[in-house]
Amino acid sequence: MAETALRFVLGGEVRTLADVDPNMTVLNYLRTVERRTGTMEGCAEGDCGACTVVLGELDGSRIRYRAVNACILFLPVLDGKQLITVEDLKAPDGSLHPVQQAMVDSHGSQCGFCTPGIVMSLFAFHKSSAKPDRALIDDMLAGNLCRCTGYRPIVDAAMAANGATPDRRSVKLLRSIRRDRPLALTGNGRRYFAPTTAADLARLRAAYPDAVMLAGGTDVGLWVTKQQRDLNTLIYVGDVADLKKVRMGDGRIEIGAAVTYTDAMTAVAKHYPDFGELIRRLGSVQIRNAGTIGGNIANASPIGDSMPALIALGATVVLRKNGKRRELPLDDFFLDYRRTALALGEFIEAVHLPLPEPARRFHAWKLSKRFDQDISAVCGAYSLDLGGGRVRDIRICYGGMAATPKRAARCEETLRGRRWSYDTVEAGVAALSEDYAPLSDMRASGHYRTLAAQNLLRKFWLRTTGQVGAGDVATWGR
Repeated sequence: MAETALRFVLGGEVRTLADVDPNMTVLNYLRTVERRTGTMEGCAEGDCGACTVVLGELDGSRIRYRAVNACILFLPVLDGKQLITVEDLKAPDGSLHPVQQAMVDSHGSQCGFCTPGIVMSLFAFHKSSAKPDRALIDDMLAGNLCRCTGYRPIVDAAMAANGATPDRRSVKLLRSIRRDRPLALTGNGRRYFAPTTAADLARLRAAYPDAVMLAGGTDVGLWVTKQQRDLNTLIYVGDVADLKKVRMGDGRIEIGAAVTYTDAMTAVAKHYPDFGELIRRLGSVQIRNAGTIGGNIANASPIGDSMPALIALGATVVLRKNGKRRELPLDDFFLDYRRTALALGEFIEAVHLPLPEPARRFHAWKLSKRFDQDISAVCGAYSLDLGGGRVRDIRICYGGMAATPKRAARCEETLRGRRWSYDTVEAGVAALSEDYAPLSDMRASGHYRTLAAQNLLRKFWLRTTGQVGAGDVATWGR
């Protein structure tokens, strides 16, 4: 039996909503229904951070707080969670929260439009970080754009502020609305399903094969806010416990399709630091707290940053339809532009990433106009197995060079079996011209993409031969 009403905590109270339009965003709900206008609309695509709110979710006996973009978050996703906006931060006597006071003391606001979103990012940061660290603060603030203040006083405020004590009442409220049954909502002629098990998800997917699968909404949200599309049936995977786990074993990392970038990044970066850095750069903290690797794969964008690394590392994807599963190499999953091997009624259940082998070297780099939170012009990933100075195996994959993330098959063939030398690499560089015919667009010309891909291969050779260290080339992709 499914639940038919949405329940979440807001302002210290449980909200129970029925007849909810599944396409309504949290931002629109806050501004038009709750009249909480401190949450601003800037870009409506998750870039500027003006709409930043914080979600609280039970994590054992405590609450885990994470900043997200309200502009692309659909309202039903709030089910079972606590929603915190800037209006919630003041104390009962009207005094400012410590992060707000720090912004005042540091003169961290001018026009004030972006300030509520920045304050909410600071709030989430100090709820989850014991000690302020400049690198962490810079990463946190990269998702909040401020045109007039400059970031020095905001950084000062982040360094000076401190988090509040645990909210025990909120823990009790969240426990009171915890559910173990699926959610099924209808509103405005649209349907929304949120199963809690992979088996329930499989049944729903079979029953509604044309439904839009919703994970973090960092892309699907734009279909509504930018393209004005009507998504009549949504199936949300973020409540499926089986799909939210990262498991280690059998020589691999198993990443559930609903695992967020934030939760995947720690495990991935431990074994593949360059892959961890790719994840850090692909979006802001707000985007990483919502977006998923499974969603990035299913979206099948030729410039999705996780795919080149996954393909170069030999990752596989587990596909499920009803009770049947099949496992494909990820490079066989992408068929053409935005076309995948997913059959009707099938969904991605997990991604399997092999653990590192001692003799294998892996590096990956992303080139973009802006270093943080920008879409790639070119993303290159390389995995090399050397034996006796010769190339036993090599896997090279680029994003942004073709209609899909694509391996450099001719280049790989040219390199295998040869000595890992300058002449060998130059032969591989020449072969790249046969592998790709990249297009020119607003991000880069085809000529630039070809030249960049060739130079990234040279950079990989320099790194693996020890001719330059990480510090020498760390800024080459900037």
